[in-house]
Amino acid sequence: MRFDLTDLKLMLHVAEAGTITGGARLSHMTLASASARVRAMEDMLGMPLMTRAKQGVQLTAPGHTLVHHARSVLQQMDRLRDDLDEYGKGLKGHVRILCNTAALSEHIPAAVEGFLTAHPRISIEFEERSSQDIVDAVRMRSCDIGIVADSVDLGGLQILPFRSDRLTLVVPREHVLAGRRSVALTELIDFDFVGLIEGSALQEHLAAHARRDGRQLHYRVRLRNFDALCRMVELGIGIGIVPDAAARRCVRSMKIRRIPLSDPWADRKLVICMRRLDELPAYLAELVSQLVAGAPAVAATIPSRAGPSSVD
Repeated sequence: MRFDLTDLKLMLHVAEAGTITGGARLSHMTLASASARVRAMEDMLGMPLMTRAKQGVQLTAPGHTLVHHARSVLQQMDRLRDDLDEYGKGLKGHVRILCNTAALSEHIPAAVEGFLTAHPRISIEFEERSSQDIVDAVRMRSCDIGIVADSVDLGGLQILPFRSDRLTLVVPREHVLAGRRSVALTELIDFDFVGLIEGSALQEHLAAHARRDGRQLHYRVRLRNFDALCRMVELGIGIGIVPDAAARRCVRSMKIRRIPLSDPWADRKLVICMRRLDELPAYLAELVSQLVAGAPAVAATIPSRAGPSSVD
């Protein structure tokens, strides 16, 4: 049984168009040539790949199976071209990364700066999502890699360390809590909060933990970034919960104090998750290597692309 790439592309195009005529057009073939190729595949298999009618075609069970594998083969060919492109005209590609609030605002810019400077032909698209949404997207192959808190279920995914992500309370210097060494979320429920805009991954995370205690946080102001949030805290509008990296940065220029949250869930680790490192194009594996290089107390290396590392 032998199918070439033209056959596989034709089957995908017929499935997308719903007609052999449409598939022929997408494949830049004549209708006669496309029909002959489909019949040749069916003859080779000894079974129909589609049922034909005036309104179009419907894939049979073998047809669906062939289309499924054709898509995987063609995607693998695309990865091969991406890898080989490194040795020709130079790297060129687009990367889609989903990450949570802390990773996107505090760690990502510095982590990718050198990579983007070294590879001007590569673009990166970042999108903020909750950690659970991100791991679902990675499993469904709707993004290249994800950066999430390790508190979510990462089963079946390959993971690598990225950064620490402790959550910290910030209050004005004269606040009643300013002298505390640590504080639990349950002690903060009755205070007014300053937070990020509704729908941000961090706010969803905090709201979920408050609901477990049957409570709800009250926000007086919602803003788009941690700097603006801390500035409102400085003005006495409310208290806020931010990643410790943001709190440490803002404490240097604002009249606020940072107080660690004592809740176990507040001491998080950010990790990079993917299906398999050895499935990634060369340029994306290089980006992952650079992201991992900044992980605390972790060697600046990643496993060989010949096989996966430990999988949770």
